[in-house]
Amino acid sequence: MLSYIARRIVYVIPIVIGVALVCFLLVHLAPGDPLVAVLPADASQELAAQLRAAYGFDRPLPVQFGIWVWKALNGDLGTSIASGRPVLAEVMNAVGNTIMLALAAAAIGFFLGVSLGLIAGYYRNTWIDKVATSIAVMGVSVPHYWLGIVLVIIFSVQLNWLPAVGAGPGGSSSWAWDWAHMQYLVLPALTSAAIPMGIITRTVRALTGDILSQDFVEALRAKGLNERGVFRHVIKNAAPTAMAVMGLQLGYMLGGSILIETVFSWPGTGLLLNSAIFQRDLPLLQGTILVLALFFVFLNLVVDIAQATIDPRIKRS
Repeated sequence: MLSYIARRIVYVIPIVIGVALVCFLLVHLAPGDPLVAVLPADASQELAAQLRAAYGFDRPLPVQFGIWVWKALNGDLGTSIASGRPVLAEVMNAVGNTIMLALAAAAIGFFLGVSLGLIAGYYRNTWIDKVATSIAVMGVSVPHYWLGIVLVIIFSVQLNWLPAVGAGPGGSSSWAWDWAHMQYLVLPALTSAAIPMGIITRTVRALTGDILSQDFVEALRAKGLNERGVFRHVIKNAAPTAMAVMGLQLGYMLGGSILIETVFSWPGTGLLLNSAIFQRDLPLLQGTILVLALFFVFLNLVVDIAQATIDPRIKRS
């Protein structure tokens, strides 16, 4: 097991380097001047040149990339052009809110997805299967931003049950574990959970139906094993693939949804990316994308190890 974990960690290193290179190049290939946000309209060429040198934009791209990677390894992601604050501080404040939203949405999406998928798989080609499948298709098909707006209209505007925007009373971004703050999490979490719920439902349904049709299930039943015991075997065989899908979906949610966080004004990485894109804040944009990409890579590493723990066949392959 230790050798498998070591191999997976070694495989991650070139992926991290490639992710850093892609993040750096994609941001620099985008059109526009990042210094427009801080330069006055009547700025002289000398002032523009000084600022460009201060931020390192006057150097060749390979040199900029090397300096950026070296500073990132030492915990320095640069300084935001728009706010003047360290990028790492900006990103860490937003990452905490995004992780909270992603975990809440993952709990909802995974619970509903696994439950609906198992029910649909056990009752294939019945009206129960059709209802569960229809819910899954709707969850995948409905646009996030539209669903968020509809939920705001229903539960915030018409019923006045839940707040529409923000992460706390009075627009506060600080968090406390009380209902006054947690109610701000309900609508964005439900919106974020829709697509993972649909994908996991379809995946678990297909896995369950395939496993139930295999010979070993009939053999278990022929030996007198009750349905609860059969169910445990189905779960064990479906777990590795289901965990891989769940890990990917959680990674996508940890990446932050720009549309959802913008609709609900949730102060996470999605809203931060939205601001950085419109303000052409290159250091903030690079730092945010890099941190989110590293989260995604690390999460997939954890899922790979967890899969190998559950299914020994993965280690042997």
